Amino acid sequence: MQFEIHGAIAYAYTGGRAFDPSLPAVVLIHGAQNDHSVWALQSRYLAHHGHAVLALDLPGHGRSSGPALPSVEAMAAWLIALLDAAGVNQAVLIGHSMGSLIALEAAHQAPARVTALAMLGTTYPMKVSDALLTTARENEPAAIDMVNMFSHAGAATFQPQNPHAPLAGVSTMGVARRLMQRMSARNPDQLFYTGFNACNAYANGETAARGLTCPVLFVFGAKDMMTPARSTKQLTSAVASSRTVMVDAGHALMVEQPDAVLDALIGFAKEVNK
Repeated sequence: MQFEIHGAIAYAYTGGRAFDPSLPAVVLIHGAQNDHSVWALQSRYLAHHGHAVLALDLPGHGRSSGPALPSVEAMAAWLIALLDAAGVNQAVLIGHSMGSLIALEAAHQAPARVTALAMLGTTYPMKVSDALLTTARENEPAAIDMVNMFSHAGAATFQPQNPHAPLAGVSTMGVARRLMQRMSARNPDQLFYTGFNACNAYANGETAARGLTCPVLFVFGAKDMMTPARSTKQLTSAVASSRTVMVDAGHALMVEQPDAVLDALIGFAKEVNK
């Protein structure tokens, strides 16, 4: 589904069902150098079980045109504009990694528009090492390889018994690496660096978290090396009331443990829509 926002094309996948804004809306927000496809299982299930789904491509990513936006605040404002364009008054926001900060900031900018917030693979501050920032700016292919290695809990082999390659014959690391490479090919203007720098510079997270009044879910990967559980205390303690689900995965938890993540989101959606 396409929209026009600030004169540029914005794309959102609707989960294989026609988008109906009269249904409870769920917006899924990907992380840096990704697109809507990282939510493949979750978006389709929710769309076929009573939700209006928008799994979006952020500007400069996937099928959304324009340059990548340079700050979390700008991406959150863009997200609110997308809700306007889609005719959605209120929505559950579900974000992963950089997308979780965008969802958090959107809830801060427009609290009446957000009925609930789910943050996956998140932390605050979401600092990025100087070495990785420099590599992302100067050698994006190498940065992709670095992040892809750190984002997965274990070697994603082709053996079906490997819990981190849930589909027989499919390497989750290989799929993730190819997706990031495809994002670079579609937008060669330092896409990865722009996203990482936005995460690194975002300074409003604690204020935004303390202001939350909607239901909040945290989903963490027990083996996440990018946003490890020990780094999340500042964020989780700033939220007045929340629930946490831990899954046996690394940072790429939606593809390493898709069913566990889906179960967490289904339970959360049921609580919100009671």
